[in-house]
Amino acid sequence: MATPLYILVTGATGFIGAHVVDELLRRGHRVRAATRSIQKGELMKISRPQYAAQLEIVQVSDFSASASFKDAVQGVDGVIHVASPFTYNTTDNEKELVKPAIAGVKAVLEAAAQEEKVKRVVITSSFAAILDVDRKVPPRFTYTAEDWNPLSYEEAVATETSAVVAYRGSKKFAELAAWEFVKERRPAFDIVTLAPPMTFGPIVHPIDRLADLNESNAMLWAVASGKALPVARVPFWVDVRDLAVAHVEALFRPEAGGKRFVVASPEKFSYGLVKKIVEREFLWGRKRVAQGEQEVDDSYDLDGEAAGRELGVRYRSFTETVKNFVDQALNMEYNEKR
Repeated sequence: MATPLYILVTGATGFIGAHVVDELLRRGHRVRAATRSIQKGELMKISRPQYAAQLEIVQVSDFSASASFKDAVQGVDGVIHVASPFTYNTTDNEKELVKPAIAGVKAVLEAAAQEEKVKRVVITSSFAAILDVDRKVPPRFTYTAEDWNPLSYEEAVATETSAVVAYRGSKKFAELAAWEFVKERRPAFDIVTLAPPMTFGPIVHPIDRLADLNESNAMLWAVASGKALPVARVPFWVDVRDLAVAHVEALFRPEAGGKRFVVASPEKFSYGLVKKIVEREFLWGRKRVAQGEQEVDDSYDLDGEAAGRELGVRYRSFTETVKNFVDQALNMEYNEKR
């Protein structure tokens, strides 16, 4: 392996961030894990005793202030910025979603610009920054990394705009702010942005109970545990472990610099497909799984294969992803009932 590097990961105790941390640790790198909750950070470290010497936890109380990251970036070789505000319970879209996302990206980049060792910053964006909800078929079309959500800032922050739409705006304008920062400031590092769609898979971040599941996995569990089938807003997805590999490869592959990637499985999904997988893979499936049907929307496409080729990601099957997560959730449920 190449010389181990020292990497800062923000949002390290979240669903995606924790997998990114683990992928770096597995490859022998040192990780400085930034989290708002020092308690979650310590839980994360305790659960990885084999990596105690490689993993450092730092608390960053305000992810929107560059001063908060001043110490966190000291001595690191690269940054993976995963943290971003995510809530659908907002009363002020601009204050609670859009501005914090933009400020968070700027804060990390501003701090990284002060550390001469940093050569690349990888930023987790989202398919939400690509999706155009008004684009209709026919004709059939394929989204790529060249596409951008046409939502305006004014629309994103308007009081009548739903939090779902405002979130899409927060991801778009945060990513644009990153590209503008590099263009205007010309720092010593380059950036790579990754735009994943729905992200599913087993969890490795610290949570106490099933009620604390991240939103995407909570939808899988809703199907498996017999609740109603959720609405699938898009048919695109990626396994969180594959997404973690993409983050790490984006950090280390020289040719990835300055590029935007859509990291998405070539397989499409629906919650009706989740139901079928649970019925097929688990003996109890037919007795407990949610009722109803939901077809996979195959009217349009998303090109995740370009990222797969350029970042060396081999996408898992949806069956494997669902089965791995449901197995884990069942164990959690069993332990909660003991």
